[in-house]
Amino acid sequence: MVYLILKALISGVLIAAASTMARRYPGFGALIASLPLVSVLGMIWLWHEKPDAENMALHAGATFWYVLPSLPMFLVIPALLRHGVGFWVALVAGCCLTIMLYAGMTWIAPRIGLQL
Repeated sequence: MVYLILKALISGVLIAAASTMARRYPGFGALIASLPLVSVLGMIWLWHEKPDAENMALHAGATFWYVLPSLPMFLVIPALLRHGVGFWVALVAGCCLTIMLYAGMTWIAPRIGLQL
């Protein structure tokens, strides 16, 4: 239980730091948010719980392929905002696009030989 609380606290502090920094320095906050901190922390936690090189290699490889469908969201949201669409609508649209692209990735991956 202590380990779970520690993981949550460290992860939460990183998210809070990114959002706090972004209020004053949007570019720097975006840099912090764009770092693969969640992935790195996830790999650290996973390795601590199951130090298996093959499992970690599969996890890291799948993470790469799942990052790709999430990237268009970061183009759609600013485009919508700049065209007068409200924040919440733009955010939901970006998330819906990402969900559709994730579904597409999980459908196409096995057909092209990717193990996710």
